[in-house]
Amino acid sequence: MAGSPDLEGAQAVKILIAGGFGAGKTTLVSAVSEIKPLRTEERLSELGAAVDDLTGVGGKTTTTVALDFGRITISSDVVLYLFGTPGQDRFWFMWKEMSVGALGAVVLADTRRLGDCFGALDFFESRNIPFIVAVNCFDGADIYEEDEVRQALDIGAHVPVQQCDARDRRSSKQVLVRLLEYLMATAMAHQRYR
Repeated sequence: MAGSPDLEGAQAVKILIAGGFGAGKTTLVSAVSEIKPLRTEERLSELGAAVDDLTGVGGKTTTTVALDFGRITISSDVVLYLFGTPGQDRFWFMWKEMSVGALGAVVLADTRRLGDCFGALDFFESRNIPFIVAVNCFDGADIYEEDEVRQALDIGAHVPVQQCDARDRRSSKQVLVRLLEYLMATAMAHQRYR
């Protein structure tokens, strides 16, 4: 395809984008992907309304039922493959398979529904998959300092926390840059202790 980067020989890096229902995972993948993202969204139904808590996300009309997929070329040597996970508990059975081979993850947090990201935090911590927390700053939502978010989520000082706007390509790219920096620093620290 004309205009597509030559990816032959590039290192593929699998990154998961996770978080609670309505946190902005599909939006972030769509904002940064250099290809048309694969999205498996379905319209919210009355049947699902009994299961899905729409508190704080009342304008949401669709939900991811399998995954979102996007790609971003960092350099001729590194390509990120982004896998957005579904946010509802009933789809978490897919996370185990999706996490195979993942180098790291972004946990998107929504301060209006901060507790919704605890499942993702627990998942990555229990599998020793490095992650950062990206606080998606929704219009009208309260903004909290990094230390306040860290304390509320009970995460260690080593886990990066960054505010972002998942709708904005530049802001979403910065989240991925922060994750890559964290992954490189973590890998270098492990090398020193060997």
